[in-house]
Amino acid sequence: MVTTTKTIRAACDALAEIDPAFAQAIERAGYPEPRVRDRGYGTLLRTIIGQQVSVAAAASIWRKLEEQCGDLEDPANVAKATDEQLRAAGLSRQKASYARSLAEEVTSGRLDLANLPADDEEAIAKLVQVKGIGRWSAEIYLLFAEGRPDVWPAGDLAVQIEIGRILGHEERPSEKAIRELAEKWRPHRGAAAILAWHHYKVDMDVI
Repeated sequence: MVTTTKTIRAACDALAEIDPAFAQAIERAGYPEPRVRDRGYGTLLRTIIGQQVSVAAAASIWRKLEEQCGDLEDPANVAKATDEQLRAAGLSRQKASYARSLAEEVTSGRLDLANLPADDEEAIAKLVQVKGIGRWSAEIYLLFAEGRPDVWPAGDLAVQIEIGRILGHEERPSEKAIRELAEKWRPHRGAAAILAWHHYKVDMDVI
């Protein structure tokens, strides 16, 4: 699990033993802090709402959706909401369909977020069956809400950029390339992603 300062530091130290480039990254940027989200429906709904909008806009939509539907931790409230209510909260037609799809998958029992498959790829396959949840969203959920230690969001642009910098590449490696590079980092690829985001933020602050 990569949900505590202790577990993240231990995983980062393991990465540093595998590849000295990670030791240098830790020396430059320090250890990352835990990034933990609540497990369950609400976090996935926030993921859908937050797609392609600012943090402030997503927070505003969430508040309006609560006014329209009530407690958003209960998927039944979104499942029974009208299209007019969802649109009044600021959801686009597409996002309204995504929110309803997620709510219906959970309320029907087809998606049991308390009992996702233990195998990461199987859990990702289960999550991406929901409209609006792609591979990246599924990986982020498993990494931060479930603390799975070896989830590797190789399609994340910041991860690609910073892994390239950490390893000394002149150009940003492709998703395929960093998937292959990361094979030797198992079972600590989740910590590698968290360290990459932390290192990226430090680089941006310096710039």
